[in-house]
Amino acid sequence: MIKKAIFSPIQKYIKIESLSGFLLLGATLLALIWANSPWSHVYQEIWNYKLGFTSESFEVNKPLILWINDGLMAIFFFLIGLEIKREFLIGELNSAKKVAFPLVGAIGGMAFPVLVYVLLNEDPNTAHGWGVPMATDIAFALAVLNVLGNRVPLSLKLFLMAFAIVDDIGAVLVIAIFYSGNLEINLLLIAFAILAVMYFLSHKGLYLKYTFLIFGIVIWVLFLKSGIHPTLAGILLAFSVPIQQNISTKSFIEYLETITKNLKSASVLQKSILSKEQIYEIDNLQTWATKYQSPLQQLEHRLHDWVAFVIIPIFALANAGVSFNSGHGLDWDLIIHLMLSLIVGNFIGVTTVVLVSQKLKIITIPADINKTHIVGVSFLAGIGFTMAIFIASLAFEGDLKSVDSAKIGILMGSAISAVIGYFILLYNAKRTSKVNPV
Repeated sequence: MIKKAIFSPIQKYIKIESLSGFLLLGATLLALIWANSPWSHVYQEIWNYKLGFTSESFEVNKPLILWINDGLMAIFFFLIGLEIKREFLIGELNSAKKVAFPLVGAIGGMAFPVLVYVLLNEDPNTAHGWGVPMATDIAFALAVLNVLGNRVPLSLKLFLMAFAIVDDIGAVLVIAIFYSGNLEINLLLIAFAILAVMYFLSHKGLYLKYTFLIFGIVIWVLFLKSGIHPTLAGILLAFSVPIQQNISTKSFIEYLETITKNLKSASVLQKSILSKEQIYEIDNLQTWATKYQSPLQQLEHRLHDWVAFVIIPIFALANAGVSFNSGHGLDWDLIIHLMLSLIVGNFIGVTTVVLVSQKLKIITIPADINKTHIVGVSFLAGIGFTMAIFIASLAFEGDLKSVDSAKIGILMGSAISAVIGYFILLYNAKRTSKVNPV
């Protein structure tokens, strides 16, 4: 019973991410078809349509695609920040023992793809794209694992989740350090001063959602104007959300018992309707349930479906539409380099670093995960869709040929990685079932 209570939220998370992966695939295919159809001009016009406002002293006027990449994706990064904070405080990364396995895997999965890209690339115009192949798309990767169902152990899915979170931290640091523009220090200092106030309030357990929203918008605008990519504001804001509950479990249970007694004593003859007293007690229950759940948990729970089923598919629809007959042509060297970096880099990096670390007794791998599992997941780590395309748009900003070529390389490399990883894990499941028949 306890085991079921522990695993059910994790399994629900995996299911949501898996469904998001399939929706992401659908949005990607739709974008590709649309961008190469007779209505491709409509596709381009929609995403390049400018929205915003301008005054004498201030201007925010951007194409729709940048509102998505800079605005909606800030919410995506905010959710990542919430997940990172929770995992490090109370989740799968809250101890050195737990974090060691996914940490070494993520290090291999980031370093080796970058190394492969740097070794293959000879064009100085595309040298800045080294950060593109280092990120894993958790939604797509978990979708592949979910297709395999019970033929892969839950511990392997937990490893992939934790791996992707560590991987996201690395990608965020790379974006902050290497893919931000010229900095406006004064604006940046103001943003960090506001963040400092929010961190202080969080330390004191204070969280006012409307104040938080206003501060969040101000910080996002300051980041936008300061030269640091505004999506990073989402990560930093997430760390200011308190994780502690407003009331203790003991107090909540005691009040729950009081509400239950009041509901019984306020019962009426009509069984199909509630009395005013019962409605009042139900409102109290909702209020106390909100207080019992931490602000971080509330936000993560409310945002997860929106990000998984709305924001990420919209991002895919806006960014994955590459025209194969574009006037500026394609850079096939860049395409091949990114494909090899995603496929070969992750396979060599994750497998080698994990198995060597196990041999040196730096990490302990769960007993139900074998070497073939590690190899299969190393290929799934090469599925770099969302974050990879996002980094490509920053690395090759203004260079349409390189951006489109990078997107094709990412899509092809991710697809091949997914297929290879799937069949390796499927083969392993069939092999082990023959060795250990039920």
